[in-house]
Amino acid sequence: MTTVRPRTTSNAKLHPPPPRSEARRDEIRTPARVVLQRRAPKTIRRHFVRAALRSLVLVGSDVATFALLRLAVWAVRDAALLGLGAAGAAQGLISQGYLGGWRYGVAVVVGLVVAGTYARGDHRRDPKRILAGVALGTALALWHSLWVRDFAAFIVHYGLAVLVVGGALVGTRTLIDRLVARLNGWVRPAERVLFVGDPNDQDTADASTRLLLRERMEFVGWVMNDPANGNGNGRAAALGTAEDFWRVLRDVHVDTVVMSGAFNDKLFDLIVEASQAAGCRLLAVSRYEGVGRLRPSLVWQHGLPFIELTVPSLRGQQMLVKRTIDLVGAVLGIAVLGPVFGVIAALIKLTSRGPVFFSQERVGMGGKVFKLHKFRTMREGADDEKATLAHLNHTGDPRLFKIPNDPRITPVGAFLRRWSLDELPQLWNVLVGQMSLVGPRPFFEADLATYHDHHFGRLGAKPGITGLWQVRGRSAVVDFEEVVRLDREYIDAWSIWLDTRILLMTLPAVVRRTGAY
Repeated sequence: MTTVRPRTTSNAKLHPPPPRSEARRDEIRTPARVVLQRRAPKTIRRHFVRAALRSLVLVGSDVATFALLRLAVWAVRDAALLGLGAAGAAQGLISQGYLGGWRYGVAVVVGLVVAGTYARGDHRRDPKRILAGVALGTALALWHSLWVRDFAAFIVHYGLAVLVVGGALVGTRTLIDRLVARLNGWVRPAERVLFVGDPNDQDTADASTRLLLRERMEFVGWVMNDPANGNGNGRAAALGTAEDFWRVLRDVHVDTVVMSGAFNDKLFDLIVEASQAAGCRLLAVSRYEGVGRLRPSLVWQHGLPFIELTVPSLRGQQMLVKRTIDLVGAVLGIAVLGPVFGVIAALIKLTSRGPVFFSQERVGMGGKVFKLHKFRTMREGADDEKATLAHLNHTGDPRLFKIPNDPRITPVGAFLRRWSLDELPQLWNVLVGQMSLVGPRPFFEADLATYHDHHFGRLGAKPGITGLWQVRGRSAVVDFEEVVRLDREYIDAWSIWLDTRILLMTLPAVVRRTGAY
């Protein structure tokens, strides 16, 4: 177990404990609640100053990064610093005034605000959120260009701007994080933290180690949630028990309280009330990692308050939105790709015997069986040959039947599979409500007999034409447990933004043709 010792930094001088005699007189004359309430405004101001400084540093670094990028563009494009050839290429990619100059910078900052990259916690250093914010800001800046410029050129310019600006901001945020960690307590006072729980508990030990070593926090001490736990076994001397919490908070000046472990209702209410009275930030270590994927909300049932833990994908309102998007996407897809359907159908019919379409029973949401439609890519009767070719299945798992260079595939079928064009008829499955544009991949009903309990979670959403499995490797993913994990990850974290991101990632995945056969 990792030992975390109190930090001995100059910040300890910022909140020195009062002399023993003064503290004793304060204890006798003034109730602890009153002392903490008087002290609370200063504690709250310290939290506000830290938050303001964090936001100012992040906004400042983002603006500085954007200014350096503009300077680099000017140097290459206008001043021809790298030569006339590079200047001409830069002029073709980024013409003067194309991104609106500083208006684009403002739009990017707005996008980063919406993405939550200036908030407290790890969101500020999350590359996915930063790229999402830049993508939103770039879309705001280029919205007019979408309607007046060539669409292909727009996509190239949009993607280039997001990658360059987003990559630069991710790098800058990483540099800022490391710089602040090195400066330690010189930039602003460290956050003084008090832990409540059992320091010998592994979850508590891990949480305290990560907070104190990776965040700018100064360890103050422990308050034991149960006197039977002892005084910490040398890990850290206990300042008292949870029942003494009011007194401990009064005697030590802290900004943050971290709870870990089990508390009865009385102690829980006491810690929350005392922390709020003192103006402290209150954190609780999650006892169950899986709770993080649930969204809590307060509901009342017959006068009793309950916390409802909801999986995002199971919310009725969100499913309605998802279904609306599926309908619009399926109708537009069938209308726009109608001529492509005709060409593919003609090629299949002219080059091999058999029907144009291949239909097969698959399992959908809740285990419901439906007929999945694809363009036929194999010779007629290929399904009957499956048993004789089982030894060629490179996954070793019959639930993932994949054969490289499958001899049953026709030349036209190989082309269709390589570019995922054989999946297009599934737009009809989406239209009639059997599938979704994005979701888990549908499997065979016979596979259900081999499922373990955790496998059935992937049946919690409609199967999709594309999904996390497809954009992260397609047939290159050969472990069924990994497929289930990706499907569960999608279901647990479902949002419209996630669907949009997967749809945008599908085209590059198809172009790369990784694992497609």
